[in-house]
Amino acid sequence: MSDKPTIALGNARVGFRGRIEALSVEGAGIGLPGPELERRLIELGFVEGADVELLHQGLFGSDPIAVRVAHATIALRRREAMAILVSTEVPS
Repeated sequence: MSDKPTIALGNARVGFRGRIEALSVEGAGIGLPGPELERRLIELGFVEGADVELLHQGLFGSDPIAVRVAHATIALRRREAMAILVSTEVPS
C-alpha cells in the first residue's frame, strides 16, 4: 500500500471520488471469510488502482450505497465497503 492518506470506502460520503489503494478484508465483520469477501470484491472490479465514486446511499441508515467503479455501478453494504481502502486524493 502507498503512503497516500486513505479511508475506508464505507466511511465516505455521497460525492466522494478516489482511487482504490488496497483491500483489507480481515475483521470486516460481515459473516464471510476474508478470502471469500476479497474474491467477491475483486470480481466486481474493486481492484487496486481503480477509480471509485460514491453515487448514492439508501434513505434509512445510509445503506446500501451505490458505487461507480471503472464504468460499472454496483450496490454494496457499507460494512462490505469498509474492506475497501481508498485514497482521499481526487483522481486525475
